[in-house]
Amino acid sequence: MNRKKIVTIAIISLIALFAALILINIFVPEKSGGSSDAQRQRVNATTVRVTPVSTGTIEKSVILNGEIIARNQVKIFPAVGGRLVEGKAIGDRVNRGDIVAMIDPSRPGEVYSRSPVISTVSGTVLNAPYSVGDTVTSQSDVFIIGDISSLWVETFVPERFVASVRQGMRAVLWFDAIPGETFNAEVFEVNPVIDPVTRTLRIRLRFLNPDSRIKAGMFATLSLVTNRKTNIPVVQRISVINTYGSWIVFVVDENNTARRREVTLGIDNEEFLEVLDGVEPGENVVSAGQNFLSDGDPVRVVE
Repeated sequence: MNRKKIVTIAIISLIALFAALILINIFVPEKSGGSSDAQRQRVNATTVRVTPVSTGTIEKSVILNGEIIARNQVKIFPAVGGRLVEGKAIGDRVNRGDIVAMIDPSRPGEVYSRSPVISTVSGTVLNAPYSVGDTVTSQSDVFIIGDISSLWVETFVPERFVASVRQGMRAVLWFDAIPGETFNAEVFEVNPVIDPVTRTLRIRLRFLNPDSRIKAGMFATLSLVTNRKTNIPVVQRISVINTYGSWIVFVVDENNTARRREVTLGIDNEEFLEVLDGVEPGENVVSAGQNFLSDGDPVRVVE
């Protein structure tokens, strides 16, 4: 038999072998039945962590800086200009009608009687910007007097948050001078007009738990709650994905399969989001590993 015939027979044999293998794969069932599909799914499953949708409370807040001011803080002006010859010191207690300073209106060649400066309120001298010997005018505020027995917090809210501001809103304050502690306050005064220069709205708050360590003139950082909802469905912020303008989550069903859900969101804070539609309380939402999922993917849930 020549070489050409041997090659021809070998090619025909290989073709017959491939055809037989194909027929076996088509018509012969797998010995393991359906278990191989389940095994493949387990091998290809994405590892995820889930968190149940729960009902809770969300508070949305804005962080502001504020100053502690004395109640009824008033500037005291002299009736005439001249040289300040005597006056009260910072921290002195005065009553309404007391003489707090004396002004000598005399000029070279002209001698006049001293003119008293009368306090219009009762309180404590908080500021005295002028010293004895200084020359003042009738427009000079020689003292600032206030009632430090009752302190307020004054702050300014940016225009974008103004629509949410109202009397009775709560805030939490903390001070660098009193580390590790917080204080509660509520809004009692809202300026009806926005400052045209700073585009802010002035508000004042009173303390719900006054503390003698808090002094007028101190600066505070406060978290002002602008919106609060209770007993609403919430999910963790990290669970939600934004895709082409839509918000989605993945819910794991009883078969450990990921199901894509589009959700409608409400208010939010740094950790949680309100869910208005798309999931129900008790459903398990993927909170880790969701970025690698598609609808219908098998998953393996870990704690």
